[in-house]
Amino acid sequence: MEIFSKTDRGLIRNDNQDYCLSGKFSDDCVWAVVCDGMGGANGGHTASTTASEYIAREINNIYTNDFTHDELVALLTNVVVGANLEVYNIAKNNIELTGMGTTCELVFIRNNKVHIVHVGDSRTYKITDGNAELMTEDHSLVQEMVRRGELTQFEADNHPNKNFITRAIGIRPSVEVDYIETEFNQGDVILICSDGLTNCVDRNDIIDIVDFTRGDALVKKLIDKAKRGGGTDNITVVTIY
Repeated sequence: MEIFSKTDRGLIRNDNQDYCLSGKFSDDCVWAVVCDGMGGANGGHTASTTASEYIAREINNIYTNDFTHDELVALLTNVVVGANLEVYNIAKNNIELTGMGTTCELVFIRNNKVHIVHVGDSRTYKITDGNAELMTEDHSLVQEMVRRGELTQFEADNHPNKNFITRAIGIRPSVEVDYIETEFNQGDVILICSDGLTNCVDRNDIIDIVDFTRGDALVKKLIDKAKRGGGTDNITVVTIY
């Protein structure tokens, strides 16, 4: 498996509060984390970098190749919960960082299994044969309205309040995480991204770019497409295949 990643300030924001890290234990064992910070320039950047670096450090220090499935699931969920407390404690002890937080998208692929730990409205897709399956569900006000039948998914995707999230890392001392698991087969492309991509590029355009591009060119083309679509937010893209 190969990992390619890129983050960009976009066209409107003065700084980049997104952050991403990734690593490889072997050709069939890789991981990546994407965080989209919020809470002012300093707060958002501090939250996303703190969470990402905590997760990367813990995974690299604790994971071994003989982990069972259950041990791996526990590790992945625990490191995100730990990152939440790390960000929360920093904010609690620094008035200038009060209220900072971040989304978190942690993906760990081992052999033919994708493990996802998800908080917020960054997303993970599995793209195969012209189809993009959204593996995560946004933790947002409009997504809750979709679940209640008050909005269609199309209406939610175009709602002015679609970025009001209901869960984030660092806002409270504890956090509820979603854990998702799916198969990983030859030909699949895992796409992890902040909402700076999905707010400016529709799913069909993402599929078209993924179908015909690979490597560094793929993440660059996705970011360039988001910037042509307005570049209204920071944009981060990670692909694994």
